[in-house]
Amino acid sequence: MRTLIAIGIGLLLSFAAAYISKALGRTTVSGAIAFIGAWLCFCVVDYWNGTKAGYSSLDELGIHIFVFTLPAIGAWLSARILG
Repeated sequence: MRTLIAIGIGLLLSFAAAYISKALGRTTVSGAIAFIGAWLCFCVVDYWNGTKAGYSSLDELGIHIFVFTLPAIGAWLSARILG
């Protein structure tokens, strides 16, 4: 359930980043790039916390492939749609 919540929040934030970027007069692509960088930092910290809590690196990597890529794709799509 925690994974689905993280993906859902990431998708919402990805759309918000593109929308806010457009509202500030910048390109939606710059908002998407900023979001992807920040989301990557979040995923690295969450991965590290998961392995520190006792989960194997392979299990965490399998989960974080989805946790990172789905919101990153959402950021790209929202930048294309709003752009």
